[in-house]
Order: sequence, then structure tokens, then C-alpha cells
Amino acid sequence: MAKKAVVLGSSGQLGVELVRELGRRGYEAHGFERKAIDISDREAVEKRLAGLDPAIVLNAAAYNQVDVAEKEPQAAFLANALGVRNVALVCRQVDAQLVHFSTDYVFDGAASRPYTEEDPTHPLGAYAVSKLAGELYAQAYLENALIVRTSGVFGPGGLKTARGNFVELMLRLASATPPQPIRVVEDHVASPTYAPVLAARTLDMVERGCTGIFHAGGGTAISWFEYAKLIFAAAGVKPELQPTNEREYRTAARRPKYSALSNRKMEAAGVAAFPPLADAIRDYLEIRRSLA
Repeated sequence: MAKKAVVLGSSGQLGVELVRELGRRGYEAHGFERKAIDISDREAVEKRLAGLDPAIVLNAAAYNQVDVAEKEPQAAFLANALGVRNVALVCRQVDAQLVHFSTDYVFDGAASRPYTEEDPTHPLGAYAVSKLAGELYAQAYLENALIVRTSGVFGPGGLKTARGNFVELMLRLASATPPQPIRVVEDHVASPTYAPVLAARTLDMVERGCTGIFHAGGGTAISWFEYAKLIFAAAGVKPELQPTNEREYRTAARRPKYSALSNRKMEAAGVAAFPPLADAIRDYLEIRRSLA
């Protein structure tokens, strides 16, 4: 009999890929978007999950509006912290493994080199605090939880979501009429992560029995400005791209200036490295063209 797996947040960029990858591997996959299960509603989570009795629950549901969270921190905490607590408690009740996705934003960016799982956390805003609290709740209630920290996720699912992703934003700006200069920060570095590969690497970790905190960033530490250059080169477009910086481009929330993640622990567990970012972007654009 196929193992049952539940994906919460199944309509997001990562959730879509998790459901697809689970199906490829022979799992009986059940995906739930927010309107089907709101993880902030404990009774709803318990009713759905207890009825299915899954072996694995993958939580890709999240409140990820980083700047808006500064105005409504309660909403961020409800989804990213208390919601995770609800899921963890039900996983303990039905004896399911929880796989929870967290973020590079739990760090403050002061290290100026890829972060490892052993580095101390220091969130800089309401969103980041709520995500760190979610990690703590998962660890508080479960001994075998797998917490996967990632960075700048993009995938074909972004074509169907309201907020899209950084690739879609850049391509939209590049097609503006009349053309306008595109300004992107050059002093913030992350490790953009391709959702289909993240889904596959996550299930590789599950199948190897990994528990605890693991980093699964895209493998390339790159500034958002250089990332934009890669996107435009792969797409064959040449808009006017100008570098800017944190001082000129103010946002409501503070962000870590350097939040790239080291995947050494994941790779030491026998999980394959991520492909080069340029290859991931090309794959994304090929899928994008086929869908169009």
C-alpha cells in the first residue's frame, strides 16, 4: 500500500512541486490549499489529518508578505508560528512525520558568508520572528520533525499565483511600455532556490531519515542584481538594468543583507547538490514557454 502524504499550502510554488514529486515516487499524495485547510484553525487541521492518517505531513503553508507583516504581526504569527504548532500537535496525535519549511530570514545577515545550521539565529522583523517561532514549535512538540530552511523560492507555480516570483517580476518589468530602467539591489545576497529541485531534495532527505534542521538553498550565493542579470541573459532580453542599494531602496521590513545558505549538511547526508542557478533559470523559462 502506498504511503499517504499530506501537503499543506499545495497551491503555492513549492506545494505544487511537492504534490507532483510525491506522485512520481509512488506516494498517495493529498494536497490542501488554504481554503481547504487553514492551519490557524486547530480543529480544521485535526479533522482533516486525523481522517487521512498520513505518514508524512509537509507544511508549505505560510504568511510570506515580509513588509506587510510589520503592520500586521499578529497575522504573520498566527500562520507561521501558531499554525505550525497546530500542525505539530496533530502530527504527534496521528504519529506522522512533520516536514516544515522555514527561511533564511531567521538570520541577520551579519556573517557575510553562507549560513550553516549551527549558526545562531537573529531575526530582524515580524515575519522572520514568526518563522523562527514556527521552527521552535515544531521542535517543541515533535522529536522527528524535519525543518528545511530555504531561500528565494521560484518555480513554475509562480505563473499562477497572485504574487508570482522574482523571475516573473523581472520579466514583467522588462516588457513594460514604454521601457523604464530597472533598479535592483546589489548589496543583498541570497541563494535563490528552484522549487522542483527543492521538492525533490526534500523528499530525498525524508527517505534518508533526516530529522532536525537542514538548509536547502539553491546553492549559488548571488546578489539580487546579479540574479536579475542571469534572468535577462537566459530570456534573451536587454532592458536597462541599474544597481541600487539598501540605502536608496527602503522597505518597511529589515532584511538580512547576506542570507545565502550552506547545503553542506544536506549533501553530507547523501543528498545531491542543487544544479547551478543559471541552469535552473533556463529550465524555468523552458517550462514557462511550454505553458504559454
